[in-house]
Amino acid sequence: MYKEKNGPVYAQFYMVSGLLLLKLLLLRVLFFDRIAWEWVAADAAPVLMLMGVLAVVIPRRLKSGVFWTFNIVLSLLFFASSVYFNHFGSVPTYLALYELNQVFQIKESVESTIQIIDYLFFLDIVVYALYRGLHRWLRGSAYSQERYVSSNARRVHLIVLLVCVIGGAWLSGYTITNAKGITNELVQAESAGFINYEIVAAIKANADNGLIGTGDIKETVGKIKNLEASYPYRDQPLGTIPDLFGSQKGRNVIVIQMEAFQNFPLHQSLNGQELTPVLNKLADEGFYFPHVYQQIGPGNTSDAEFMSNTSIYPIATLAMSTGFGDRVLPSLPRLLRSKGYEAYTFHVNKVGFWNRNELYPALGFNGYYDKQSFKNDHFNAFGASDEQLYITGVEKLAELKAKGTPFYAQMVTASSHHPFKIPDAFKKINIEGDLKDTMLGDYLTAINYTDYAIGTLIEGLKQNGLWDNTVLVMYGDHFGLQPKDVTPEQVEQALGIKYDSRISRFNIPLIVRVPGMEQGQVINRTGGQLDIMPTIANLLGVSLEGEGFTAFGHDLLNIDRNVVGMRYYLPTGSFFNDDIMFVPGKSFQDGEAISLDTLEPVTDFSKYETDYDYILQLMGLSDEYVKLLPQR
Repeated sequence: MYKEKNGPVYAQFYMVSGLLLLKLLLLRVLFFDRIAWEWVAADAAPVLMLMGVLAVVIPRRLKSGVFWTFNIVLSLLFFASSVYFNHFGSVPTYLALYELNQVFQIKESVESTIQIIDYLFFLDIVVYALYRGLHRWLRGSAYSQERYVSSNARRVHLIVLLVCVIGGAWLSGYTITNAKGITNELVQAESAGFINYEIVAAIKANADNGLIGTGDIKETVGKIKNLEASYPYRDQPLGTIPDLFGSQKGRNVIVIQMEAFQNFPLHQSLNGQELTPVLNKLADEGFYFPHVYQQIGPGNTSDAEFMSNTSIYPIATLAMSTGFGDRVLPSLPRLLRSKGYEAYTFHVNKVGFWNRNELYPALGFNGYYDKQSFKNDHFNAFGASDEQLYITGVEKLAELKAKGTPFYAQMVTASSHHPFKIPDAFKKINIEGDLKDTMLGDYLTAINYTDYAIGTLIEGLKQNGLWDNTVLVMYGDHFGLQPKDVTPEQVEQALGIKYDSRISRFNIPLIVRVPGMEQGQVINRTGGQLDIMPTIANLLGVSLEGEGFTAFGHDLLNIDRNVVGMRYYLPTGSFFNDDIMFVPGKSFQDGEAISLDTLEPVTDFSKYETDYDYILQLMGLSDEYVKLLPQR
């Protein structure tokens, strides 16, 4: 018989192991809205293995403390992962740690996504701490409890530990091997289990050779051209002069990237109040692209800035500003500066947010204006309102006009940022009834203010003689509404429109207003944020092919069909073409397709497998290309 103080340590082993398994089951429910019992063993294997290793290598007197410390660490990880999933809609990998410093910049937005159920990850820790404290207090400071453990019980425990370590290691290895070939990250995470999924991500990151590529960039460009030549974007023969090429040559360009702006509020009214009157008028007078979709990765808003300026896919493992801010990025600002333009970007937040202080030089901007450049009217957590953004923007652009210098200006709005709380003094519409004080009601109020502020920009441009010589481009950076916060039925009931939790959510507006256009034109071609840069370049008379520029998007005014890939917010291999949104399962065959027109499922999608294969290859080549770009 063996005497152990404070009870047998192995009881702590079983208790903590069981609690961690329960927490992993909770995490499965929060991630996938179900528990697929056939994959639960994949969660149990690494936990039992790690707990077994700790039980073997940690001295007896420290075991209990180490077990509970391990429990606390994993509980914090599970809590953070659940909050991350609530906010971004994807299962985080260890690479998300690269962006932890960004969380404090959007603290208000992140805090609003925490659910009460998330705190269950800490319930056992609080209860155990209270129990131990109460026990010690009742028994006095000399509290101790001695129990005797039989030799047979110890031997059984050692066998259990051996099974946990060896069996857990084998099962984890088997699960990881099977999961590596799954394209869909959500299916991959569900089948591998959360902890094993992190190992799969590490293996993939290692296989990707990090952020520095190897090889010859010219060879990669050749492969890109050959692949794109296999997809018939245009019916016209090569060498045909594109429509509207150079029609806006020499004009100024202002690109407004609208925060969390989805397409569905355009041309809609609520209780007789037009939600986006300014954008509606611009859409009716210019080129309106109603079927454009977000393609951002974990960099969110900064990834949208990256794509709209470079026409390169984000790599989906970390923000492009973090991973590639040290490169010389081929971009529209850099191209236009070679044509005599000056290029500036405006954002009311601190330039260090999302590493923009590195991104903007990498994109070739002359300079930037950040938080300190704007009058702080304390609109939200970022500081200045969109109105102040435009006041400063117009002032600086008018100075360039006075110098006779054409400009390219990027303005990034923030007033419609999650959680969409607009100060009462800035509200332009009234939300009553069931929508009052709801996420949808707040979102529509924020969108309406964003629209109103664009109207103040237009007035400022007119007053300073800039309007008639400026191409104005407006697009949304990413979705605003999460399905868990706002259901499709709520949107449909409020506005009387059909709404899909993925297609409508990822659908962003793109409007291009050009001077002198007498009649607006709706372009129904499917597009993505990669297509913005080539479309602007064509209007300005900049031939990307002639400049030797490698773009992964296309001029939406001059293609007859299109397919755009998306990952991170949808699994890798997902795409939008002119007919459907496709999301793979473990492969193409068990995927799903939704009609872009009817928002209904498409049962026979076999003819689109070539689009799936094409997009996977194209995104792979984009990753290869951007990793080969030279460092600054």
